[in-house]
Order: sequence, then structure tokens, then C-alpha cells
Amino acid sequence: MQTNGSVDSCAPSPTSPTSPMPPTAATGAGCDLVTVPSRQGLEAVDILRRGAADAVGPVLHDDGGGTLGFVVPAGTAAGWDVPGSTCTRTDGRGLRLAPEPPVEGSDWLVPPGEADLATDPAVLRRALGEAARMIEAADSCS
Repeated sequence: MQTNGSVDSCAPSPTSPTSPMPPTAATGAGCDLVTVPSRQGLEAVDILRRGAADAVGPVLHDDGGGTLGFVVPAGTAAGWDVPGSTCTRTDGRGLRLAPEPPVEGSDWLVPPGEADLATDPAVLRRALGEAARMIEAADSCS
């Protein structure tokens, strides 16, 4: 999922022990983007929504590429190691949290207006792992 534009704001989750900065410093701070296959991402969104009310931040859906992109706090890419996913550092460039999607051919699955905080990387990591296990179990029953 390629992005263009600039970062207006991306707030890390205030409960995240891995957030690189306090929530008050988030305006204009930049974001990273975790990209996963759509099937796993949709399962993870469901898992996150069943959890805490603010567990899922903005999520992009790339119809053409079959991927979902989770907005996470800046700095997440440096330590991201979840198999089957990538985390792209935006360095304050390339992602605009606005009503219009920042990438042509994509749309917001969870728009910034519904979720102003970035997804906590530790919570996302657990949700992606649970989603992968659910998909593997479902596929083995087929």
C-alpha cells in the first residue's frame, strides 16, 4: 500500500507502553502503517472492536491490492517483526489522516473521525496473531 501526502496528526494510544511519545505530543508527530492481507486484517479489526472501545485506530482498505493498513504510532516500524505483515515508517510524510483516503484506490475501513488514536502496536500484534490462528483453524476444517 503506497501512500502520498503529509501527516496532519496521528495520536498514539495513551495506554500503550510501547508508544514512542506521550499523547499530548501527537499532533503532527507522524505515523507508521502496518499492512496485512485483507482477510487477516478484517479478522483483527473484529477482534479489536470486541475489545476496548478505542483499541482500533484508523484502518485503510486497499481494494486493488487486497490489503488493510493499520495506523500505528511513529517508531513502530523499528521493532515490528510480525510474520505476514509489513510496517512502513512514514517519517511524517506519506499519510494524511483526513476524511479522504490518502491513497488512490483505497478507502477508510475505520475512518479517522471514528478512531482518532493510532492502534496500539502490542494490541495489534496480539489481534493479528489471534486472527492468523482463527484463519488457520477455519482453513483446516475445509
